[in-house]
Amino acid sequence: MCSFRFMRSTARLISQLTSPVYNRELISSLYSRGISKMTSEAHLLTPEERTEALQNLQSLGWMEVTVRDAIYKEFVFKTFNQAFGFMTRVALQAEKMNHHPEWFNVYNKVQITLTTHDCGKLTKKDVKLAQFIEKAVTS
Repeated sequence: MCSFRFMRSTARLISQLTSPVYNRELISSLYSRGISKMTSEAHLLTPEERTEALQNLQSLGWMEVTVRDAIYKEFVFKTFNQAFGFMTRVALQAEKMNHHPEWFNVYNKVQITLTTHDCGKLTKKDVKLAQFIEKAVTS
């Protein structure tokens, strides 16, 4: 009985920790408390750059996230293997850029949210990674 309760509570905790909503709330909470505010001025978008980038990305299906400065898109693949291969290609590029997406995967669906956590804004890094993602989805 005791081990069953432990397994059930552990499963509940894992479910909460891996929830995309929980992760977004946790990340927002940490950054709003000032744990990391290393704004990189070189990567900030001017208003004109932002408008142009958003128009281009929206034409590809990306959406602005209304509750924070971020962009979001869901990708659907034929199989889990295709989805996982796509995520692997994106992960390798993200690591090279030192810029990591927030993502959630269930079977053949991958949901990606991009924002620059260091400054809590959409930056050139997000635009560049979104452009790479669009190329990766077709390869």
